[in-house]
Amino acid sequence: MALLDRFKKLRKEDEGERGKEEKKESLSVPPVGRKVTAPEAEKKPVSLADAPRKRKEKKGSTVLAYRILKSPHVTEKASRLAKENQYIFKIFSQANKIQVKKAVEELYNVDVLKVRIIRIHSKRKRVGGVEGKKKGYKKAIVKIKQGQKIPILPT
Repeated sequence: MALLDRFKKLRKEDEGERGKEEKKESLSVPPVGRKVTAPEAEKKPVSLADAPRKRKEKKGSTVLAYRILKSPHVTEKASRLAKENQYIFKIFSQANKIQVKKAVEELYNVDVLKVRIIRIHSKRKRVGGVEGKKKGYKKAIVKIKQGQKIPILPT
């Protein structure tokens, strides 16, 4: 172990000497492609109001819409709600309101105001003597900002 400690000390000393040499060089020669300006102390402080605002994105915030939204749910009621800026989508059973909101905003470039989720349970169906089940699903009613549209059906 003592042998390894010696190598570590040698590496640290070498890195320290390299760092000092780089600092000396950086003081004398400006970096390539960068303009030489007045010292940092003479620059005016920039206020937050003047700076352009950027939307903060959290790490891993990219939503893959095809993993959240299955399809638009097209019915008479859905077409009636579309006139009120509300659209209905079938979604995967594990999806939640936040994921649905991000997926719709990302896919259709609209501002989502409200998301409501409804679970449609499975139902028994019988044809003659054969009994079966109609599969259940989950759907989301998405309300978007006034004046925006989602082109679900060609008009």
